Amino acid sequence: MTTTPFATGTDRPGIICFSVHDNGRPLSDASCSLFRIEPVPPAGKSAKVGHVDHYVTTASTQGDGRGVFPKQPAGNYHVICHHVPDPIQNPSHVTVEPGGVHDVCFELGLDVTATAMLLNPDCTPNPCRSPQVGDDVEIRMVHNYSDRIELEVDAPASLRPIPGVPNAWRYHVASAGLQQLRLDTFVPFVAVSTVPEVPGGRNKAGLGVSAEFEGSEKTPQPVTGDIGVALQRTATATTSDLSLWQGILNSTGQLAFNNYLHYMDTLFCGETDSPDLPDFEQARFQEKRRTFREELRPKRLLPFTDSDAYRVVKAATEAFVMVNCGVLRPPRPFDRDGDLAYLKRRDLPPPGLAEVEMVFTDQYLVPFRGGRVQDRTLPYLAVIRSKLPDIGIKLQGLDSDLESVGQCTGLLQEKLTNPCLLELIWSYWHEEGMLVQTMNSIARRFQNVRSGERDPLVNLEIDPLRPLNNVLWGYVQDEQHRLSIVRRNYEYDHHYGLRLEGKAVRRMQTADSRSRFLEAFHNLLRYCTSFFKQDDDTTVKADAFPVLNALKEVHLILSQGAHNQFGDLPSTARIEMLMQQWLLARPEFREFLPTRIMTAYPEPWMDRVDAMKKVQGWTDTSVLHFRNLAIFGEQILLSIRWGHWSDVQDPLQAFNWARFFRPQIQGYSHAYRSVTGVELALESPDAKIDATLPSVLLQRRLATQQRVA
Repeated sequence: MTTTPFATGTDRPGIICFSVHDNGRPLSDASCSLFRIEPVPPAGKSAKVGHVDHYVTTASTQGDGRGVFPKQPAGNYHVICHHVPDPIQNPSHVTVEPGGVHDVCFELGLDVTATAMLLNPDCTPNPCRSPQVGDDVEIRMVHNYSDRIELEVDAPASLRPIPGVPNAWRYHVASAGLQQLRLDTFVPFVAVSTVPEVPGGRNKAGLGVSAEFEGSEKTPQPVTGDIGVALQRTATATTSDLSLWQGILNSTGQLAFNNYLHYMDTLFCGETDSPDLPDFEQARFQEKRRTFREELRPKRLLPFTDSDAYRVVKAATEAFVMVNCGVLRPPRPFDRDGDLAYLKRRDLPPPGLAEVEMVFTDQYLVPFRGGRVQDRTLPYLAVIRSKLPDIGIKLQGLDSDLESVGQCTGLLQEKLTNPCLLELIWSYWHEEGMLVQTMNSIARRFQNVRSGERDPLVNLEIDPLRPLNNVLWGYVQDEQHRLSIVRRNYEYDHHYGLRLEGKAVRRMQTADSRSRFLEAFHNLLRYCTSFFKQDDDTTVKADAFPVLNALKEVHLILSQGAHNQFGDLPSTARIEMLMQQWLLARPEFREFLPTRIMTAYPEPWMDRVDAMKKVQGWTDTSVLHFRNLAIFGEQILLSIRWGHWSDVQDPLQAFNWARFFRPQIQGYSHAYRSVTGVELALESPDAKIDATLPSVLLQRRLATQQRVA
């Protein structure tokens, strides 16, 4: 190749225009680098003149696929495109004339194409006919350099990725006519060692590719004989927060007493694990045992003699709650078959081809400012994190051995990435159901304290040969380290504006009460009742806007009470009440409390509480209804508290929420009427909301019961 000597400084510079296309389609933001060719003097008389390329600059194309290197001195140049497999091996040579304009064209040869293929119901190709409404079509993207360059594709939301098949999607034909599916494709930048780091020179090239096909209406088929016509409920679309609600439902199910009882029996009674448990339940069970044996049991001590049995029970219960209350840390509480079956029963669409856990991990959870690349959290917590941009993330707690001076302050990463999903309303309703009072009465009798003129527990004699005797000894000794009824009552008021009634909690002076919570929550339940009636009517499209507005109001009130003891008191109360239930479920109590054997209580501690209420003359409402209020109330409020409702404008999520939690909402309303006599399932929008405190209603019913007796 012969080079042209460089022009003098008096000559005008030239312009090099370049364009990048693939099969005639322009690439935007395509990067090209310019090299100037300079001669190298010969090393000897017989040597030939050499040449060397000197890097000049890098530029990118515009939307029309064209770019420019302006004001280049006359001479010889090489231009390379950074979006082919071997850029340095495929340069374009250009000689710049003084004041001239020179064009360089790059045709990548990728030949990116998108094809549409009709699928049979078993996902095999069907080349025999064109797509019709209701069919599934497979969209595939291919190019010539698939073995050397990996393209990035931004597909529209209507395309569902096919797991395990790169650059392949499934599309459901919803209407007839021309279907144009645009796939925004990005060709990666292929680096060259001689090109330095240049701002703006490391971008990906954009290429628009479309898959087109003609969709037709289904061919009508003649029908003979009797024809049945059926109406269906309003169709809905899937939303990513369905995965959060499913995780909450499964997590609270894992916290149920029967699971706790099985866990305790396996630890202390030598029972074997259940082989038919789902994988995530078995993994969580092993994690609970590891947490108990390695983390908690060696550290939990009591300053009392002969209380080791109670200490072990306390540490095991803490491990049970710690592992089950979080839904963000693996093993996450998802069961593929069970989750899909629940969604089907609620007439909710499954999350496409992905499993519920994949949707929760990849779509619902979001990264937060200051976290690591792999750290993700709930959208609600990500918003709270964004309000504190000046505060760093603290990786370890103050009690960690890995603490460093640079991490003495900051937001706790554990609280952001794995919050404990518990609601104190669970403890409130169990306390109203007389669980704590039952254990208090037993503890007083265990200490030989007489109850009243005629002691109903006069025959409660637990001999020291029973395991329950020593556990109760530790329970009584540890009373000073448990939450008092006064502390719980203050926190009930701080969270929900709810209060207990009785001598021990008179003259309460709360600093911050959620006095509007009960009205807002009951208003939400009323709107849900109206929604259910509309949703069951197949001739009406149910309006979810009132439900959405009520959800926003309850979410706002709940978030205002998430301060101070919110992070620790609910879990502490849960641990203490689970231990009380476990103590009452011990078989020794059959000899001391006249329980009704033929009544089918779902949990073995419940008949002990009802028996105590009978002998003490307390309320005659079964503890079963209080337990249902606790379970259903916790599941409903968790979905409201931790959902990102403040930023939701589309009623679709409220529509799905009402359908998803319909059993819990209707179960809560029924149990509330059984306990208080107040009907929450009011269909009329003008009906007055009863926001009377449940404790007041319970006192009235008890007074009526005693007058009748």
